[in-house]
Amino acid sequence: MATSGQDGQELVPLLDKDGVRLTVEDTLATVTLTNPAKRNAQSPALWRALAEAGRLVPGSVRVVVLRGEGKSFSAGLDRQMFTPEGIEGEPSFIDLARSGDAELDAAIAQFQEGFTWWRRSDVVSIAAVQGHAIGAGFQLALACDLRVVADDVQFAMRETSLGLVPDLTGTHPLVGLVGYARALEICATGRFVTAEEAVSTGLANVAVPLDQLDAAVHDLAAALLSAPRDAVIETKALLRGAQDRTYDEQRGAERAAQTRRLRDLAGVGD
Repeated sequence: MATSGQDGQELVPLLDKDGVRLTVEDTLATVTLTNPAKRNAQSPALWRALAEAGRLVPGSVRVVVLRGEGKSFSAGLDRQMFTPEGIEGEPSFIDLARSGDAELDAAIAQFQEGFTWWRRSDVVSIAAVQGHAIGAGFQLALACDLRVVADDVQFAMRETSLGLVPDLTGTHPLVGLVGYARALEICATGRFVTAEEAVSTGLANVAVPLDQLDAAVHDLAAALLSAPRDAVIETKALLRGAQDRTYDEQRGAERAAQTRRLRDLAGVGD
């Protein structure tokens, strides 16, 4: 299925399988969850497709937008995974639970691969989130660098209510965004986080009316693309590493990064 670019021309997807579509227009890539009939419920096949999309994003891309078709961004895990029969062609949770520790760890690590590439240093990723973003859907939104949400958004981490823990890379960014105490309360209670709270706590960058979501994401992407690529990459690396450095170490990292930028701008080699 082809989609239209900003100039109205048809974009041929680089990937369109298992509920995931990847299109690229110049320096902007868009990954779309394409199963609105099931509220973009997630499965191992979808996670593999997300990982494949990450491998297919060209090196020329600077911004990646993640969106979901329909009323919900993603309602979380496909509940068929919890049934004895599971999803055809996939191991059920019961099958996974019966496997050895190493095999189970490897399976979860493979699931996580669809969530890990969104924060790589050479791109800035934006999640455009509307409606429900539950469990795995919440964690997928958290996988991105930035989140723009519609005013109807409802985030929730429901894994604990199922006797599980969030294991799709969402715990680290959640604590970083809202702090340990609020992250624990959100995860342990499974309650909904609405747009207003998401913005006030730093979970979302901005909330807009649903009919303005695409325009707001477009404007943010355009603003990101207007800055020189290397400066954005260096700045992202500085900010990502700040929480693991002391104040003085961060000062040193700033000096080193600025030295590289000044020499590059002046055409002076190391």
